[in-house]
Amino acid sequence: MASSITRNCSRFSKAISVRFMSNLPEDTVYGGPKPQNPNQRVTLTHLRQKHRKGEPITVVTAYDYPSAVHLDSAGIDVCLVGDSASMVVHGHDTTLPISLDEMLVHCRAVARGAKRPLLVGDLPFGTYESSTSQAVDTAVRVLKEGGMDAIKLEGGSPSRITAARAIVEAGIAVIGHVGLTPQAISVLGGFRPQGRNIASAVKVVETAMALQEAGCFSVVLECVPPPVAAAATSALKIPTIGIGAGPFCSGQVLVYHDLLGMMQHPHHAKVTPKFCKQYAKVGDVINKALIEYKEEVSKKVFPGPSHSPYKITTSELDGFLTELQKLGFDKAASAAASAAENMEPSK
Repeated sequence: MASSITRNCSRFSKAISVRFMSNLPEDTVYGGPKPQNPNQRVTLTHLRQKHRKGEPITVVTAYDYPSAVHLDSAGIDVCLVGDSASMVVHGHDTTLPISLDEMLVHCRAVARGAKRPLLVGDLPFGTYESSTSQAVDTAVRVLKEGGMDAIKLEGGSPSRITAARAIVEAGIAVIGHVGLTPQAISVLGGFRPQGRNIASAVKVVETAMALQEAGCFSVVLECVPPPVAAAATSALKIPTIGIGAGPFCSGQVLVYHDLLGMMQHPHHAKVTPKFCKQYAKVGDVINKALIEYKEEVSKKVFPGPSHSPYKITTSELDGFLTELQKLGFDKAASAAASAAENMEPSK
């Protein structure tokens, strides 16, 4: 009998120890994170298998924990932490201002939320152009400090090809990016589509081929005519990911905020591209919810009894009121008593 009690006490003690050592929030206040049981993590091998089978690859950007969790739940193949965060999160007109340190904050948040997709981090403008050593150092930080699986870099100039090759040789997977490269708008003269004449179209294909030769496992084709994208996709042995490039690429990528219709205000119309399909109007839903919340708070409708879940027993309340009166806080005691009465379900 004594040994049985001892064993039970031991098990109880271990359970208490585990509970207090846990880093999960107590469910008395928060529901706590839901256990995730994702499918097998997407790797380059999975993407190559999909490419060989002719199965389209899905890519969406994410910039924080909530968006990453949504991508994870939807079964998106690749989660791109894009420097487009500069525009859709930070409110800039271009992708140029965002820094590496800011990108790393986004990367870490996404890595905590997306457990299934392949995670790819953009190298921001000014962090890989100076030399191959700078490019490698930046790529290493994106993986080590940002928790990414691979990086993406823009452009097809000889120096960018060299940088891509050096990063691959350092053991880091790379996605190339040709066509409209937003980091080069100073040279391109703005957000202008590419590949619309013979020389430009040939350049798109040749640049994509050069990035493949440098060791990139995929290439993004942005804002090029569908025939040009089809030619590049046919010429390459690696998958192409289209954005504003028509239906003939190996996969597609869209910006999270764009496809969800987050930016409904006229001020944001200039950063929502014409090629983007809005699968929802989440911005309208958010605005409606915020207006409703404001109205309910203003009219003292929220929070009501159903959203005031933490109770105090009648005996504890009586004792609390007595103590308030002893302290000379009669008005406070009256307010507490009135609040308790109003919180009764029948009220």
